[in-house]
Amino acid sequence: MAQESEDGQEKTEEPTPKRREESRKKGQVPRSRELTTMLILLIAALAMLFLGGWMGNRLTSLLEWSFTFDRSHIFDPDIVIQRLHEAIGHGLITVIPFIAVMLAAALLAPTALGGWSFSFHPMAPKPEKLSPIKGFQRMFGTKAAVELGKALGKVLVIGGTAVGLFYLFFDNFHTMSRQPLEPAMAEGVRLFYIFFFLLALSMLVVVAIDIPYQIYDHTQKIRMTRQEVKDEHKQTEGKPEVKQRIRDQQREMANRRMMEQVPNADVVITNPAHFAVALQYDQQQMRAPKVVAKGTDLVASRIRSIAEENGILIFQSPPLARALYYSTELEQEIPAELYMAVAQVLAYVYQFQAAQRRGWERPERPDPEVPEGFDVDSDDAGYGRSAGRGETDNR
Repeated sequence: MAQESEDGQEKTEEPTPKRREESRKKGQVPRSRELTTMLILLIAALAMLFLGGWMGNRLTSLLEWSFTFDRSHIFDPDIVIQRLHEAIGHGLITVIPFIAVMLAAALLAPTALGGWSFSFHPMAPKPEKLSPIKGFQRMFGTKAAVELGKALGKVLVIGGTAVGLFYLFFDNFHTMSRQPLEPAMAEGVRLFYIFFFLLALSMLVVVAIDIPYQIYDHTQKIRMTRQEVKDEHKQTEGKPEVKQRIRDQQREMANRRMMEQVPNADVVITNPAHFAVALQYDQQQMRAPKVVAKGTDLVASRIRSIAEENGILIFQSPPLARALYYSTELEQEIPAELYMAVAQVLAYVYQFQAAQRRGWERPERPDPEVPEGFDVDSDDAGYGRSAGRGETDNR
């Protein structure tokens, strides 16, 4: 059953990324106590595996030293207190590494599900916590029943495992009481490691059930009503700065894709300063040349730079550059009215390339004419009239 908001609307919509981020800032993230318990037990087992031998040897030496003394020392309070202080100091040095590992585990294990999140919001006073009705619902609600079931499950699993381990290793405990100190200590460390590891392993069943439930329960808590989704959309997408940022990102991506096509062009026709249009033509696959990149001012300068870097011929023809810029969109074929003018330019490009390869005389540069209706004046376009014609041969 869908939860309801304070105004009675059902929370039927999945939480948006913004809602999830807001809940995280408030400290509302999925947490699994069972996963935390299992990880702490597992880390304790690993700590005993790597530190147990060292700790066992130190504790053995400490016990041997503690019970080895002169009879006269018993009747000297100062010596007794001094030896007691030394024993406590050596004992602390022995167990501090293990305690430090366990403290780190206790701090980091809860972040295994939900990540790190620190907030004072959960500690803020809430009126609903003082309501007897709300308290009754929490005590006898679905979540309370689930928590009770998990608690019983943990008692059965961990308690059953502990009892089983005790009976399984009963003979080992009995034997340890008759062994010398050093082998008894080594056996105790080994059993300690086994106990922690098997207890952690037994928690897997509870953890496998608890993690999906905690994720589901958290998602249910932060679900949204349809009105909340609409309001959030208005707040984010409706903001001018957000719209502008989206447009800027889209424009930047489009420009990046466009610039990647410039090396595939056959020729770049320029104004020469303000306009640049890159054309590509494949006789086998295209009916007519198409525009793969175009731009003005800084974009035009960038197109020219990429063309120069890739050895693309730059042909200066202000009328044709303006006509192509205003008449043809990206990835579109040029209009039929400009076929003749562009054909003259492409023919010159192919002749120029052949002359360079074979060492022939440079071909005569054409002066393509733009038909009436396509001759956009540079003043109309908001730029100063460009003077002079020619081409930049950068091959």
